[in-house]
Amino acid sequence: MIGVLFADDHVVVRQGVERLLSACSDIDVVGVAGSGPELTELALRLPADVCLLDLGMPGGGLELLDSLRTLRPGLRILVFSAQPEEQMAVRCLAAGAAGYVEKTASTEQLVEAVRRVASGHPHVTPTTAELLARRLIDEGPAAPHERLSRREFEVFRHLATGESLTETARCLGISVKTASTYRARLLEKMGLTRNADLIRYALEQQLL
Repeated sequence: MIGVLFADDHVVVRQGVERLLSACSDIDVVGVAGSGPELTELALRLPADVCLLDLGMPGGGLELLDSLRTLRPGLRILVFSAQPEEQMAVRCLAAGAAGYVEKTASTEQLVEAVRRVASGHPHVTPTTAELLARRLIDEGPAAPHERLSRREFEVFRHLATGESLTETARCLGISVKTASTYRARLLEKMGLTRNADLIRYALEQQLL
């Protein structure tokens, strides 16, 4: 039996996915969470093989993925995201995720992904495989956003949606001062000067 922890901040999504997975004879949803801290608490006390994780929920992001891997080294993390895989899949895999599934995937694809990562194999779609191959053979300079650290990229993504520093800090669980420091660093790395430039860049690169 595959034990699954599922985390998503949308109640309808949680209920629908939990119902879908629980209907499979070989899958048992052992816990459901709506935020990063709640998921961390469940991961520490509930046995599970796979964590189906929405990085966009409060207290989420790649830092949560890192934290879960440290707390539960044997837990296989399958990212479940509304972001197209062209934008985030490679970063998630580089951060230690076992796979990446878009929320537009079919129910069959989601179930198959859970089963695959539970068996110890990575779940990589043809699209993501091509992205990984391009990264390996590309000899050109990296795009500005690809030079950002994980936390800088998280701050960038929030600011690029029009969020304020205060909103970004709250979502990522950091202080406003720390968020401001990350903002200054990422602007310098990307050669930009203000939030409007971040929004424009994100739209041009189809990162939103």
